[in-house]
Amino acid sequence: MRGVLRRPSLDLLPSYADALRRGWSPDNVRAAVAREQLAFIDADPAGFVASLEDPDAKGKPVLLPDGSTVPRLPGLKRWIWSEDGCAGSIGLRWQPGTADLPPNCLGHIGYGVVPWQRGKGLATAALREILPLARSVGLPHVDLNSDHHNMASRRVMEKAGAVFVGTSDTPPAYGDGKDALYRIDLTEMPEGQS
Repeated sequence: MRGVLRRPSLDLLPSYADALRRGWSPDNVRAAVAREQLAFIDADPAGFVASLEDPDAKGKPVLLPDGSTVPRLPGLKRWIWSEDGCAGSIGLRWQPGTADLPPNCLGHIGYGVVPWQRGKGLATAALREILPLARSVGLPHVDLNSDHHNMASRRVMEKAGAVFVGTSDTPPAYGDGKDALYRIDLTEMPEGQS
């Protein structure tokens, strides 16, 4: 069976844009991202698709929920796919030469599944599938983060092999709260396996 991840492309873009139009946002912290992406897609579809593959961090700074901006990290996006089309997205981000992340970054991997496709194991499959990409950019592990109370996301991480490492305060730019921190060790993965 073919995996659930697809590299963004113009031929798949209509299904992704449809998910945005149906009210889903690929950013669970800033819902305005859906509207911003639709405007970008309408203005420059090829430019939008190209922007999702940014291993050199050439994109614009990242707008945080509190209105501040931070430099963009190198990153790659993949679309989560089902038999019905676009079911969400997952992204990988990193800092060259280190597994550390800046304090404003909530983890190496972020993902979201459209509401009408949740509960089918797609997020877990996507998380497992993106791990070889993480290893290919030199990461020995990936750190993952979820709101402490988001049990569905925490189960996704655990099913994908993540180990709970503790809790922390949510970075101030994201508001008040507690985050659950997880890690997946990539050095223990056999080559070619996720």
